[in-house]
Amino acid sequence: MTHTVSTIDVWAARNLLKDTAVVTPVHYSRYLSELVGQPVWLKLENLQRAGSFKVRGAYNRMARLTGEEKARGVVAASAGNHAQGVALAAQKLGINALIYMPYDAPLPKVEATRAYGAEVRLVGRSVDESLALAQAEAEESGRVLIHPFDHLDIVAGQGTIALEILEQVPDVGTIVVPVGGGGLVAGIATVLGELAPNVSLIGVQAENAAAYPDSLAARKPLRKKLGRTMADGIAIGIPGEVPLEILSRLDVPVRTVSEGDLARALLALVERAKLVVEPAGAAGVAAVMADPNGLTNRNGEPGPVVVVLSGGNVDPLLMMRVIRRGMVEASRFLQLRVRLDDRPGSLAKLIGVAADSGANVVDVHHSRIEAQLGPFEAIVHLELEAKGPEHRDAISEAIEEAGFRIESLPENYVPRSLDGP
Repeated sequence: MTHTVSTIDVWAARNLLKDTAVVTPVHYSRYLSELVGQPVWLKLENLQRAGSFKVRGAYNRMARLTGEEKARGVVAASAGNHAQGVALAAQKLGINALIYMPYDAPLPKVEATRAYGAEVRLVGRSVDESLALAQAEAEESGRVLIHPFDHLDIVAGQGTIALEILEQVPDVGTIVVPVGGGGLVAGIATVLGELAPNVSLIGVQAENAAAYPDSLAARKPLRKKLGRTMADGIAIGIPGEVPLEILSRLDVPVRTVSEGDLARALLALVERAKLVVEPAGAAGVAAVMADPNGLTNRNGEPGPVVVVLSGGNVDPLLMMRVIRRGMVEASRFLQLRVRLDDRPGSLAKLIGVAADSGANVVDVHHSRIEAQLGPFEAIVHLELEAKGPEHRDAISEAIEEAGFRIESLPENYVPRSLDGP
């Protein structure tokens, strides 16, 4: 079955959204442009109303409900961004909204959803589980399910971003977009397929929650077991039928990025662009930073790149942890396991060598009771701030030249300073 969304549908959605969604700006990134070798622009959907692109699809879907459907109320499921989009749309349209969110949904997203007037129920361990409960609620109560991505009106609403990009960067060659269930990338693909077929489109998922690559290969939705990812906003276990059909038909590739890639991207956005973006919203930047080569249009020609920052609703505590992880990935946070003689002054000497090398000591953990230690030995876990790869290597060399032995960290080692706020 062909799921048809046309540019006419997207233009109609834009007209409906003119008093609800703002036209978000594009921001030139010198840092990414130098990395890629051609202009890179960031599409700032993190500055959209309710903090993400989701209000576009949610409002377009809900504004088209009949009077009788609006009177029955709506139900939705979300980790946060779709929840806020539905809640805002419901507030503007005078519709009663019930939102199912996972138990561990970020508190700021939960509170923001409630602040728009929606009732929130925390259920399920993932968006997929919450969505199943929301579907059951719709069948039992008669509320209209506002699916986060698998509906033609949702896809058309999200596609309005592409119309703005084509106006703001007319010579765009490549657009890079985070992908969860696929509504956003499908809407952009629809517009490009009709209005700008030479523009390349690349979707990006977190590799621990990447259902699209296998589903695209099979040309049907396949369920993927979700691993843990900081990008909760795009952690969806199975693609939507509507978006998957569109991406398959228009041959849109989907790449994956690691948790380290995501952390580096968030750190770069904070430091270089002065932008607060949630991990899911930074997936496109993560992909560009991980592989900045070969970003050309469908004719193989270079051209400006636009990366969509899809959302900015991030828990401050998570942001703190992710930035620390980004510092590790950027070689600015050094973790060492050092074996030394357990005698007075050894630990002071070790810390002194690190300090003399210009390292800032963040945390020290000293142990005499590990099984492999001799009776007169100790292990010290050091966590140090460094200035980059060269400084990191210089610190390690200075410690070894002072007579200390650096050992490999255990695979399950969690730095104490990164294990909480």
